[in-house]
Amino acid sequence: QVQLVESGGGLVQAGGSLRLSCAASERIFSSYVLGWFRQAPGKERMFVAAATWNGGYTYYSDSVSGRFTVTRDNAKSTGYLQMNSLKPEDTAVYYCAVGYPKAGSPWYNADFNSWGQGTQVTVSS
Repeated sequence: QVQLVESGGGLVQAGGSLRLSCAASERIFSSYVLGWFRQAPGKERMFVAAATWNGGYTYYSDSVSGRFTVTRDNAKSTGYLQMNSLKPEDTAVYYCAVGYPKAGSPWYNADFNSWGQGTQVTVSS
């Protein structure tokens, strides 16, 4: 499995921005899907956004669409989640993951089998 290391979390005021990074231990093949998830205290982990590693497609949850952007740097085998106009309800531990698309499912509903350790994002009001 690919090892993923996340960074970039922190404390920010509402309306501010953060960029999370997800560095892979090895080359990520173009057929992979990069996913971002978050888990708030006392809640289940939820899907945030996804992108095909070749960069052709992106998909966002309704709660972050228009504010968050998924990108990746192939040369660095690193994915990013740019988060703008942050809200207190965005406070959570954020996780990145990679995996292959599953047959019969939308590409963003991939079989995410490699996960990062998570990074805390706290948005103050």
